[in-house]
Amino acid sequence: MTYFKNSILCLCGILWAFASNGQAHKPYEPTPFPDRLILGWQGNPATSQSVNWRTDTTVTGAVGAIHEVDPSPDFVKNAKIVTATTQKINIEGKTVLYHSVHFTDLKPATKYSYRVGAGEHWSEWFHFKTAEDKAAPFSFLYFGDAQNDIRSLWSRAIRGAYATMPSVNFMIHAGDLITTSNADWQWGEWFEAGGWINGMVPTLATPGNHEYYREENGERRVSKHWRPSFVLPENGPEKLKETAYYFDYQGVRFISLDSQGALLDSTVLDSQAEWVVNVLKNNPNRWTVVTHHHPIYSTKNGRDNDEWRLKMEPIYKQYQVDLVLQGHDHTYGRGLNMPLGKSRKYPEGPIYVVSVSGPKMYDIGLQDWMDRAASNTQLYQIVSVDGAKLSYQSYTVTGELYDAFQLVKNPKGKNTLVDQSPSLKPELLELPAQYRTRFTPKEKEEYENRFQEYKKKKQLKK
Repeated sequence: MTYFKNSILCLCGILWAFASNGQAHKPYEPTPFPDRLILGWQGNPATSQSVNWRTDTTVTGAVGAIHEVDPSPDFVKNAKIVTATTQKINIEGKTVLYHSVHFTDLKPATKYSYRVGAGEHWSEWFHFKTAEDKAAPFSFLYFGDAQNDIRSLWSRAIRGAYATMPSVNFMIHAGDLITTSNADWQWGEWFEAGGWINGMVPTLATPGNHEYYREENGERRVSKHWRPSFVLPENGPEKLKETAYYFDYQGVRFISLDSQGALLDSTVLDSQAEWVVNVLKNNPNRWTVVTHHHPIYSTKNGRDNDEWRLKMEPIYKQYQVDLVLQGHDHTYGRGLNMPLGKSRKYPEGPIYVVSVSGPKMYDIGLQDWMDRAASNTQLYQIVSVDGAKLSYQSYTVTGELYDAFQLVKNPKGKNTLVDQSPSLKPELLELPAQYRTRFTPKEKEEYENRFQEYKKKKQLKK
């Protein structure tokens, strides 16, 4: 039943995309020059860096060139050349080439210059910095669904996030990067929106329901663009290569889970749960952050993912997951699963966040688990880790701090929550215009009652 309801909402989302964007789609034809360039990882981030890009089929002998950063341009003469792996992909009746280079044997905590190309056709030189080989302070960006009007409106989310914190170490995307899984123009918009940022800051992406499509035989698969477009760890379950994976970075274990694959197939749900238990059992890191698309607790009424929650939440609690980053519901909510009236200063389980970075909006449910909420607001998040402290900040795409908290971990691994949101501006909870227009008077009254009840319950939270 949950999947059926979500499928109907997804269809509405596709119709919304056509209705809200009456302009022509920009063509994104490949050329001999590298495009859709993006950083990722398949190895140790302290000693390796991977890069992926696209060209047309005329390119042969694709390579990457790398050298430690040098203020003199003379370094280009001595750059190391690394051979790329190339694969042909046929999408929408067109054949294109995707190339990957894995730079290895790098020095920890060191800046490098690199470019990719072949013959006379090259990218510009980019910079990146390898991770340290031990626990150390760092920050990352987290985005909820981009999905619609990516070039025109989501672009301000990723560009605003980078402008706020250009020194971030990587970016996390919690699914539904696009709205039509195999539509090349939508992936073109997504890569254009990020532009050169994708070549400077590595990406860790998690698929959502809109990254999946149905083949002619009825089988559902992740987008034809997914694996060719990204370079992600391949240490997950066999059926979920580069959609479920884990990754250690300077004292934090990051785990990406494929919630859509799990909700489509109960055997995938079970095997993925078994896999994540093993990943969490053998976790030497102080902090653990999990990303998946479907929320454990939704921010929209009638959109509950109970199969996912019943399977995964007990695991999160048992193995002391600290933070769960999600998307799917096109509103904002941050909170935790604890009874009303009980102090929330010492969380029993992870902090859950649902966020949206694109312009497609739903009406918000204002559920009991939520400590901070937002409606009809595009947001991005910056998370920083420094020893025993994890700091979280959520910003509107206009650069205003909207939500903030800290987790402070004691030597026994128990967290103290310092909620900084009471000192911020009031919550933005007005219904999106489409709902204000189409809601009946009764539906508007129900929303107002929900809003008043939400305010009363917040007084019970401490």
